[in-house]
Amino acid sequence: MLETAKQLISKITPDYGLQKAMDSFIYTTSLRSAISSHTETWQKGKPLKLLFAGYAGSRNTGADVRVEEMIRQVRHLLGDENIMLSIITIDPKATAGYFSSVKPVHMPQIFPPFLFTECPKHHGVIACEGSMFKSKFADALSTMMAGALGMANAEGKLSVGYGAEAGAMNPSLKHFVKKHCADSLVICRNEQSQEILERMDIRTKPGADTAWTFSPSPASTGQTILKKHGWDGKQPLLVVCPINPFWWPVKADVVKQVQHVFLGMHRQQHYKSVYFHDYDQRDQKAYQTYISELALAADRFAKKHNAFVVSVGMEKLDRSACEDFSVAMPNRVPVLVSDDYNMYDLVSVIRQGSFMISSRFHAIVCSMPAKVLSVGVTMDERIRNLMKQRGHDALSLEVDELDLGEKVFQALENMQANPEQYGNEIAKTVFGEIEKMAWMGKDFLEEVARVYPDFTAAHKGDTWQSYLPTLSKSLQELGESIA
Repeated sequence: MLETAKQLISKITPDYGLQKAMDSFIYTTSLRSAISSHTETWQKGKPLKLLFAGYAGSRNTGADVRVEEMIRQVRHLLGDENIMLSIITIDPKATAGYFSSVKPVHMPQIFPPFLFTECPKHHGVIACEGSMFKSKFADALSTMMAGALGMANAEGKLSVGYGAEAGAMNPSLKHFVKKHCADSLVICRNEQSQEILERMDIRTKPGADTAWTFSPSPASTGQTILKKHGWDGKQPLLVVCPINPFWWPVKADVVKQVQHVFLGMHRQQHYKSVYFHDYDQRDQKAYQTYISELALAADRFAKKHNAFVVSVGMEKLDRSACEDFSVAMPNRVPVLVSDDYNMYDLVSVIRQGSFMISSRFHAIVCSMPAKVLSVGVTMDERIRNLMKQRGHDALSLEVDELDLGEKVFQALENMQANPEQYGNEIAKTVFGEIEKMAWMGKDFLEEVARVYPDFTAAHKGDTWQSYLPTLSKSLQELGESIA
């Protein structure tokens, strides 16, 4: 009896409470939908209102790039004249200038009441964050997206996870996702994610990430930015994208928040609101080793090949890691972070690279159309899965790997010795993923037709290319080079 009570108490966490709150709102929505004539329903000839639910507003370049391309594809498939799109953002100022023709909707940090009010205003929800169903970062983020999909399901509306990744989930989150996404269609960006979700009896389709078709600012923009920071325009450019891989996950902790506000405690661990990084002394030591090893590899490679090194933060949260890396180098290197540069300019910067060391998945993805030779240093399955797709398993290293610096250096050396081979394999992967993205569009259209059989989409054509928005000239040329 005592053991049962302890197990029950262990479940009662703020994240579990958040899930139970969403449970209640979803249940109430299903009741309201059954008895109310005021529920927003789509009618033939009227615009289809779709809500994108994700992580916009954090100045996370990867998240913003993939959503930008997702929106472009949906607009291409459905037609602007047939739709009204909205996107959830945690900071409207941070998304200003992004997501053309899409209405931003500000979401507060306590989101269940917001979703209860907002989701029913639309005819469908598209969950758009890459790390959609996993506990590695924050259960709250997955709860939000699964909750938004669940709200749509409660009213029998379109409910799609687009370009999703699934990983290990805490038991309560796994139960929540399985319960509320049972009627959703989740189009996954790799087979591993499909396998996880199918074991949970969730409908899936194969797909890809959606960042592959992104068109950044012209190359001259990235070159100008780099030259302002000391690059001569001729040296090989080594782009390093570090993170702090050891302070995840983020968990809600009310006691820590009280201590933080009134006693000034837990400053280094504080993320935002009532959320705190899981970051003890052992984690801090592991982080310092990781940064030192990356600096060791980068400095050794740069000296041997006269390369110019720049540290790039794909999310504003990466600034401290980028600055720590710069300090760890014998001579400080430039630090360029997404809170100073928009996604168009920052991707232009990384595409000027010759080589890359990255712990950011989307830094690798966004650099690959320029055939930047990249090695991944990973904390989870995302980079591991990507390198496997490339046929470059040996270029995926773990953040806590023994002799990490030596292994990263050797990986760079291997690529430097065979640049044409690696570049061609990268290019083939890019177009393989773009084709998968096209077929995602076909599956999406079929799901729209299943839920709304009277809706007439704008899409015309039967080739895989017809399911894609217009590709940039550089991508077209890349495709021609491997045809």
